[in-house]
Amino acid sequence: MSSIRAELSGETDELIQRLNRLSHLETRGVLNSIAEGLRTSTVERFTEEKSPEGTSWKTSIRAREEGGKTLTKTTQLKNSIRSEVSDGGLAVGTNDIRAATHQFGDERTIRAKNKKYLTFKVGGQWRRVASVKVSIPPRPFLGISEEDEQDIKDSLEEIFEE
Repeated sequence: MSSIRAELSGETDELIQRLNRLSHLETRGVLNSIAEGLRTSTVERFTEEKSPEGTSWKTSIRAREEGGKTLTKTTQLKNSIRSEVSDGGLAVGTNDIRAATHQFGDERTIRAKNKKYLTFKVGGQWRRVASVKVSIPPRPFLGISEEDEQDIKDSLEEIFEE
């Protein structure tokens, strides 16, 4: 069996008092606060159309041709953002099947299944093709921005000062 021994010397009363206050800290409440802040900033990215790094998303064809914002035609993806807290930490994310495609981008070939041709409109013109290669650029919405980091630091400093 191993053991650890620590010895403090000098003016330790204040340190011991601060450590005692931290032992009563409800970590779940702190994590809930941080998780909700991250969830809120993630949802706000859909309005700003920017990545956590502040880079603007490439405008989608639909948003360019029909108006509106990229990734928000139905708001389903934006509204699926959730936060979870456990004793071991926190998570912010979504279970929307399209999330990874939009977060990281994707290239794929779409083929007609039930008919000989795919029919769709691009640039105001109708097209009929057997298959089409689609390139979806990454539009990251999940992640921690510099502002998020600063908010977390500020929250933790405030808690430690109490």
